[in-house]
Amino acid sequence: MGSEMCIRDRPRWVTMSNYKEMPIAKALNAGLSQAMSANDKVLMFGEDVAELGGVFRVTEGLLDKFGDKRIFNTPIAESGIVGTAIGLAMRGYRPVVEIQFDGFVFPAFNQITTQLARLTYRSEGFLEMPVVIRIPYGGGIGAVEHHSESPEAYFAHTPGLRIVTPSNPNDAYWMMQQAIECPDPVIMLEPKRRYWQKGPVNLDTPPLPLHSARLMREGTQVTLIAYGPMVTAALQAAEIGAEEGVSIEVIDIRSLSPIDYPTIMASVKKTSRAVIVHEAPTNVSISSEIAARISNEAFYNLEAPVIRVGGFDTPYPPAKLEEIYLPDADRILEAIDRSLAY
Repeated sequence: MGSEMCIRDRPRWVTMSNYKEMPIAKALNAGLSQAMSANDKVLMFGEDVAELGGVFRVTEGLLDKFGDKRIFNTPIAESGIVGTAIGLAMRGYRPVVEIQFDGFVFPAFNQITTQLARLTYRSEGFLEMPVVIRIPYGGGIGAVEHHSESPEAYFAHTPGLRIVTPSNPNDAYWMMQQAIECPDPVIMLEPKRRYWQKGPVNLDTPPLPLHSARLMREGTQVTLIAYGPMVTAALQAAEIGAEEGVSIEVIDIRSLSPIDYPTIMASVKKTSRAVIVHEAPTNVSISSEIAARISNEAFYNLEAPVIRVGGFDTPYPPAKLEEIYLPDADRILEAIDRSLAY
């Protein structure tokens, strides 16, 4: 499964040349609409995605535009949703499915990890699996466990899956289209607490290939690595740090499998320090792998150990405790202070 297969500098359906301000949820909707307009083999289905537009209204309006043969509701059975997507992909369709909440993906875990991820390998490349699984993930919305999970490490550990997560509307718009065009299965992790965070969307030109990281802010003293919902917190920490005389470089890795290590290493070799932040617990996590790779490839450049900031190793707490559980700018800056103290 070569990574170059999903890297397209310009999806073929792009003809517009303008910017538009929109929230992440609307950008995802617009990206879906563009892909469905360009290819009638693209289907969208899941729990309450048709008339209701999904619980977060990401698919709102698509039923009226494309009809009930291309966007439709399913029973509450995630294993059946993903199993159906696999069968449709075998018949030449490009299914996009919504898992209503992050914690609801686990009933489909068998279909995703032992079927969807392996069929291209199992068929010696004969079968393509162009399936996109949309998963609203992460906390910060006042919900409970099963509605606030960060399950990315489970899937990033699985060969055959691509995992991406946008942090802003422009990435949401383009990464959705790039994921749909990809011949391999892609899990699109959507940061649900940032759904209504607005930003400019370039409707003409994609910003980056699907699996490239982005340098969000230049700095010289420490590299701060984040993704998804934590990018906003990382940028807030960098802004506060600048006011205190600390120069923090911020990288949004965007893709969790594969990870753009050259961009990370170039930054760490420049700053000599690295702090990694995500909502998920740090035990056996995305940050564990990145920290290990930095230690392997940039060991002699480091002036401090790689420090990780994440959720605690507990189930997601009740809503009144989630502000304590979730990393914020203060916890990030405390980790940066520890790094700079070496």
